[in-house]
Amino acid sequence: MKFTPKINKAIQVAAMSHNGMTRKGDGTIYISHPFAVAMIVAQYTNDEDIICAALLHDVLEDVSEKIYSKKQMKKDFGPRVVEIVEGVSEEKDASMSKAEEKRTWIERKKKYLKNLEEDSKGSLMVCAADKIHNMQSTIDAYQVKGEEIWKAFNTSKEKKLWFHTEVTKIIEGRLKNPIVKELKILLEDYRFLINKKSKKK
Repeated sequence: MKFTPKINKAIQVAAMSHNGMTRKGDGTIYISHPFAVAMIVAQYTNDEDIICAALLHDVLEDVSEKIYSKKQMKKDFGPRVVEIVEGVSEEKDASMSKAEEKRTWIERKKKYLKNLEEDSKGSLMVCAADKIHNMQSTIDAYQVKGEEIWKAFNTSKEKKLWFHTEVTKIIEGRLKNPIVKELKILLEDYRFLINKKSKKK
């Protein structure tokens, strides 16, 4: 990956947009996630727009337009980056309450899967990297917190496994890139974690 001014700007925008946010499950600062997703993507492509989209992939979904808008993203990074980000974004208001997130979880995920079947290669790459990091983060957090980690999420661990499995099926069928192999390996590790018997820390 060549470090470019555009990628540097995406790093700055992502850090500003996610300032003060933390991750579910492990409580780490949120910006660690888009940085990790971009690093994963950069192992499999040199496409500047895809790497920028990886850094920005949660902005439209999780950040208020008052902080950073779709219009501003298009101005700063161009329509292709916005298209890739939209492809991996759920339709929800950044101000949605936790109760609303839980209530709408399955509907949002089904729509996400439907959109994934038509998304661009760039969106599929970012999605794969996103799910790789999410699953790895959960596996790592489990080693520290055990079964307690599942309380931080909006649905059951079984439904999360269903979602990751369906995402992997779609990506495997549509994307010809070595990142798919890494995604499938993480899914099996994640499946083992979900299916193992609960035990105390």
